[in-house]
Amino acid sequence: MPARRPLRTALTAAAVALLSVTAAGCGDRGGLQAAGPTPTAISPARLWPDLRPASSPAYPYAVATRSVVKGVKVPGDDIRKVDPVAVVQAEIKAEPDDYGSKGAYHATVDRLKDCRAGGDTARCPLLTPYYRDLTGDGREDLTLGFRLYPTNQTAVRVYTVEKHRLVQVLADNDAILGVELAGRSLIERSPADVSGYEYRTTWVWDPGQRAMVFSRDEYLHTGDGRKAQKPSASPSPSPSASPAYPSPAGNP
Repeated sequence: MPARRPLRTALTAAAVALLSVTAAGCGDRGGLQAAGPTPTAISPARLWPDLRPASSPAYPYAVATRSVVKGVKVPGDDIRKVDPVAVVQAEIKAEPDDYGSKGAYHATVDRLKDCRAGGDTARCPLLTPYYRDLTGDGREDLTLGFRLYPTNQTAVRVYTVEKHRLVQVLADNDAILGVELAGRSLIERSPADVSGYEYRTTWVWDPGQRAMVFSRDEYLHTGDGRKAQKPSASPSPSPSASPAYPSPAGNP
């Protein structure tokens, strides 16, 4: 791939320079030295070649979510002009089983009122919105997060604009340690049941399904005291959502 050639060239030059310094330090005149015998390559061993292939998935998994957000306008097709509070309110209205008085996330409704001007921002469940092109169309998309009270879960949503409409292309709820944007991928970090480990789930844009789809799920050792890098935030300029949104650590 042409885009990787400069990086490979730089790494090769650095490796050569390092070998040169090492050789000079040992009094060598620049000749190459053997590093020992090369291990014999072993091809993968295919187990149970006669095993009958599965005809259906082991269990259902929501690999893609896509829906038009009703009741939310996109002025000038500019996603930065969309009110994040209105987006969450639209979801609450569309999902009464989840956000109603007996729903699992019922406490989110009252707390959302504190996201408006004059409200108690410490109680606001909405996190700082981020803007980045995740779909590859050259326009920014909206990554939104909000706490799902009274549970310890966090909602992670991604929205894009299509034909003057706001479209949700990712919806996931999980116990979140952190969320990272890497290129056009969204990575969720969640606690594992073993200390020093965590789950990482990666979502990427699928042009066929026109949604962010589940790509990879990892169980990784992290050790103690690991801190995730924080991407730069771009708060919405909407005057109706003028208070600063709290970070995950700022929520009670």
